[in-house]
Amino acid sequence: MSWGKLLQPDLILGKSVLGLTLEIIQEYKIQGLVLDVDETIVPISDSQISPELNNLAEEVKAIASLWLVSNNISQYRIGRIAKSLNVPYIAGAGKPSRRKLKKAVDAMDLPVEQVAMVGDRLLTDVLAGNRLGMFTILVDPICNNIGSEFRGYRVRSLEVWVSQVLGASLNMTNYRS
Repeated sequence: MSWGKLLQPDLILGKSVLGLTLEIIQEYKIQGLVLDVDETIVPISDSQISPELNNLAEEVKAIASLWLVSNNISQYRIGRIAKSLNVPYIAGAGKPSRRKLKKAVDAMDLPVEQVAMVGDRLLTDVLAGNRLGMFTILVDPICNNIGSEFRGYRVRSLEVWVSQVLGASLNMTNYRS
């Protein structure tokens, strides 16, 4: 598989994870979701989820399995976030490695193509999900202050540029706002 295809999300949400609806999940026949943590469901400096995210997680769990898989090595922080959502988790995943993602998918007991990897990063979340054969959803980062937002968008801009140079289209054909 080419680098362009490996870095091409199946769906670009065009907003934060809070824009992921049950209708989108059902439209793509997704039975399980693996969510990245830092800047996908909480700002990197936070360890508490928002009421809106909690509501979304409860709605999703009614129709699909839900796991957190994070590159963050803090078992305490990621575990605390997972506990607040009442979902299983894996910290220190080492994405774009597939190993820990596969562990989460296997625990869901679902075909890999029915599980979506949801994250804010192309070179970790999307690449890992595509390498495993998952449905990949790129979301905008959640940030809580100007400094981290600026840093996050600079990293994201660089990832988009690199991905496009390597052949990912990242155009409006798979964009949902």
